[in-house]
Amino acid sequence: MRFQFEHSYQQLPDCFFSRVAPLPASQPLLVIFNHALANTLGLDWSALSDEAIATALSGVTLPENADPIAQAYAGHQFGHFTQLGDGRAHLLGEHRTPQGERLDIQLKGAGPTPYARRGDGRAALGPMLREYLISEAMHALNIPTTRSLAVTATGDPVYREDVLAGAVLTRVAQSHLRFGTFQYTASTGQPEFTQHLLNYAINRHFPDCANHDNPALAFLQAVCDKHVTLVTDWLRVGFIHGVMNTDNMTISGETIDYGPCAFMDTYHPDTVFSSIDRQGRYAFANQPTMAQWNCARLAETLLPLIDSDTDQAIKQAEACVNGFSNQFTRAWRQMMANKLGLIDSEAQDDSQNNSQDNSLIEDLLQWMQTNQADYTNTFVALTAEHLPDDSIYHTREFQQWHSAWQTRIAPHLPAAKQTMKDNNPLVIPRNHQVAHALSAAESGDMAPFMALLFVLQKPYQTTSDTKKYQSPPAASERVYQTFCGT
Repeated sequence: MRFQFEHSYQQLPDCFFSRVAPLPASQPLLVIFNHALANTLGLDWSALSDEAIATALSGVTLPENADPIAQAYAGHQFGHFTQLGDGRAHLLGEHRTPQGERLDIQLKGAGPTPYARRGDGRAALGPMLREYLISEAMHALNIPTTRSLAVTATGDPVYREDVLAGAVLTRVAQSHLRFGTFQYTASTGQPEFTQHLLNYAINRHFPDCANHDNPALAFLQAVCDKHVTLVTDWLRVGFIHGVMNTDNMTISGETIDYGPCAFMDTYHPDTVFSSIDRQGRYAFANQPTMAQWNCARLAETLLPLIDSDTDQAIKQAEACVNGFSNQFTRAWRQMMANKLGLIDSEAQDDSQNNSQDNSLIEDLLQWMQTNQADYTNTFVALTAEHLPDDSIYHTREFQQWHSAWQTRIAPHLPAAKQTMKDNNPLVIPRNHQVAHALSAAESGDMAPFMALLFVLQKPYQTTSDTKKYQSPPAASERVYQTFCGT
C-alpha cells in the first residue's frame, strides 16, 4: 500500500518533534479497514492481503517513504497548563491525495515516544474501535472530524485496570496542529519559533491569511470561525466531546480525540458523561464557552505577532475572541431554526419572525428538559408527517407549542420539512448501543459493531435497520459515565 508521503512538518525547528519509530506489533491482525476512505485517499489496497495491510499499519514494516515522528505540544487540561506531546502516536507522513489534498497519516497506540510521560504508548482494542466508530459517524453527520483508516490488533497485552487486547488506530487528519502546539512554542520564550509555526499553519490551512495586513490576527479570526462552526454542529446532534482541553482542539477545526465523548439521549443542557469531568466544565451547553476560552489561550500565544505594542496586540486579540459569543449565538439560532424548519418568509416581517422563532426554539428546549424528552427523537418526530402515538406529545403544553410551530412553517411547508430532514439525523451513536457493539467486538464478535457502523454511515436515510437503532436506552441500559481509555 503506497502512500504519497511528504514531510513538511520536519522543516520546522527540531524542538517541534522527535523522530521515533513505532513499536512493532507481535501478531498484527487487521480488525477493520475503511475501504471507502482508502479509495478517497487513492491507495492501491485492492491487491493486498489483510495480513499485508495489518503489517504496514501496525509498525511492523513501515510504508515506503514514511518518516515517523511524535509531535510536541502543551495544553490546558481542565484549566491547568502542562507540557504534553504525542505520547503514543506516530505521524508517518503527509499523504497527497489524487485531489491534491495533504492529509496526515498517524498510528495511534503504536508504542511510547519521548513524550509518553512514563506511559506504555499502547492502546486497547475497545477505545480504538470506539474512535473508529464515532469518527466515521461524525463524518457521515457532516461534522468536521479526523477519520479512521484502520484498526489493527497487535497481539500484545495492554495493562490498565485489566489486561486488555492491544490495537493500533490509523488516523487521518487535515493536520495534527493543535492549539496546544502554539502554546508549546510560546512556552519556549522564542517568538521566532511561534512565527515559524504560524507561517506553517497559514500555508497549510489558511493561505488567504498570508495576504492580510495582519496575518496573525487574520489567522486567529479564521480559527475562531472554524470552531464556532464546529461547536454549533456538535450541539446540532447532541454531541458532548468530554475533554475539550486545548491540546484536543485542532487548528483545522476538526473534531479530534474521542476518548470520553458521548451523545445525549434525554435533553438537559448540563449533561456530562466523562468520568474525569467531575465539575461539568465540558458539559453539553458549556462547550461554546469553553471553545471561546480555548481561543483566548491561542490568542495569548500570538500576541507578539499581532502587534509589537503589547497593549495594542491585546486590544485586537480581545476584540476577535470576544466576538466569538455573538458569532456563536447567531450560528446556534440559525442551526436550531434549520432543525425546526423555520425558514424566512418574504411575506412576513423579519423582526416578528425572529422574536417568534426565538420563542419557539426556547420553549421547545424548556419543554424537552422538563419532560426529559429524547433530544434526537423529538426532532425526528417533528420531521415526520404525523407525531408518534406517545403520551409525551399529547400534553396541553406541547400541543400549544406544536400548533404555533405548525402555523409558522405552513407557508413554506415542503421546504421546511426538507431543511429539517437535512439537519436532523434519524440515528446517532447512542451510548448503550456503542457499549454493546464494543463489548461484543472485544469478545471476538464484530457483527454488532459492523451492523451499527452501517446504520451510522447513513444517518439521514431510512434503512431496514434504522428503527432498531433509534430506541433510547432502557433504564438498565443507560450509560452514565464514559472513560478516555488511556
